[in-house]
Amino acid sequence: MMGFDQFLSSPEMEILIITHRDIFQSAASSHSRFSDDYANLTAIIRLDKQDMKKAGLKEGNLVAVENSAGKVVVKALQSTYEEPHPGTAYMLNGPWVNALVSAETSGTGVPAFKYIEAKMTKSKESSITSFE
Repeated sequence: MMGFDQFLSSPEMEILIITHRDIFQSAASSHSRFSDDYANLTAIIRLDKQDMKKAGLKEGNLVAVENSAGKVVVKALQSTYEEPHPGTAYMLNGPWVNALVSAETSGTGVPAFKYIEAKMTKSKESSITSFE
């Protein structure tokens, strides 16, 4: 049975991505940056609960995240932060978020790895972006 929602386009949202590290990701990357464990930990974007609802996302849905630097498809999960943070998303450092880092350095010689502006929409693709 077809639902009416299949005819609605997924809303595009502007988000600000903040990158970070965690101990589990560091352990997985020491084994292999191309392992399933590493991908399962870093090919994720964590979103505010209300942003997930506004975008029509359920836990584990795939989303396309895009800006002028690149585009990736990653898994959307609800943020574990208790405080609301609408418009702000979190991603672990790794190849998926690095694909969104602009080569622009604003005169510092170092790209901005934090505070990455992007647009996000529910993905029509069926798998996470592969970097192998």
